[in-house]
Amino acid sequence: MNTETVSNYPDARTALAAKTRLVPDFPSEGIVFQDLTPVLADGAAFRTIVTEMAQVCSVFDVDVVAGLDARGFLLGSAVALELGVGVLALRKAGKLPPPVLRQEYDLEYGTAALEIPSEGLDLRGRRVLLVDDVLATGGTLVAARSLLEDAGAQIAGVAVALEVQELEGAKRLGDLPLYVVSREQ
Repeated sequence: MNTETVSNYPDARTALAAKTRLVPDFPSEGIVFQDLTPVLADGAAFRTIVTEMAQVCSVFDVDVVAGLDARGFLLGSAVALELGVGVLALRKAGKLPPPVLRQEYDLEYGTAALEIPSEGLDLRGRRVLLVDDVLATGGTLVAARSLLEDAGAQIAGVAVALEVQELEGAKRLGDLPLYVVSREQ
């Protein structure tokens, strides 16, 4: 089995531009969904993006990478592996057995909640990197920050593959260091 993937992409931005699928009016009218499924399914594109995210985010000196449900799980797990640290899945509501810590938040098209186990997980004082696929309004990442800080974690930074700049979600992250692979105008 070949463990090395030769990249056809000179950088992560090129990989995203080549493979991201834009889906108009999903999940509701007026929203253009940035689908990274084709990016993640292409080994060379995936490796290029993950390697760049890990290299840039290595300066954050993290203990754990927290991937947001669901594509953030994939990116976060790979970044954690590259950094040699643990990974934590921040789940959508109802996916974990109780007891859980929960944080509700608003989306551009509704409401949702994130959860983590409230037992068996000690995040006190641990430095966490939040990883997700797309930063739009910032609601999910703000909720993730709040949830993890309530659990005692220190958020060291945020990394996302794409940012939809016109929605200004980065402003909601305040002073958190933010790494964005590519920005959508």
